[in-house]
Amino acid sequence: MTPITEASLADAVEIKLLIESAYRGDSARQGWNHEADLLDDERTTPEEIERLIEDEKVSFLVSRDVSAAMTGCVAVTTLDATHGYLGMLCVSPLMQSDGLGGKLLDAAEQAASERGIEVLEMTVITQRSSLISWYQRRGFERTGETRPFPVPRDPPLEFAVLAKRLADT
Repeated sequence: MTPITEASLADAVEIKLLIESAYRGDSARQGWNHEADLLDDERTTPEEIERLIEDEKVSFLVSRDVSAAMTGCVAVTTLDATHGYLGMLCVSPLMQSDGLGGKLLDAAEQAASERGIEVLEMTVITQRSSLISWYQRRGFERTGETRPFPVPRDPPLEFAVLAKRLADT
């Protein structure tokens, strides 16, 4: 079983490389869950990841294989007393469809529950229907809300907001 632990600042560069490999470029196309056909810019920076790891409101989790190579990550941010945000869930492209994403999601939901979070929300680019379906199979529901993509694109992108009540899990 792949251990899932809290990330440390020393993990920031490795997390950034994992996220880029899973979301962008040709390496991402080796898995089913990528944005490589929609976006080609950087997904994140080591500095952004360091800020998240240092933030008391964030639980940033990572998984590693038996050789200690990072295989996945996920972050949960406390928004208020009962609401949280799920972000940066990713799995190495070569390990997608092996169940690790579900394990990371379970660990994130557990971390959120331990923080008193009752409702976990997230955003997914609306064009990523297979990913939205995956989250729906895991109990997330579309709220009907959309949010603008932070960087203007042509064609334009937007986020669908999904939420899950953790008390039902």
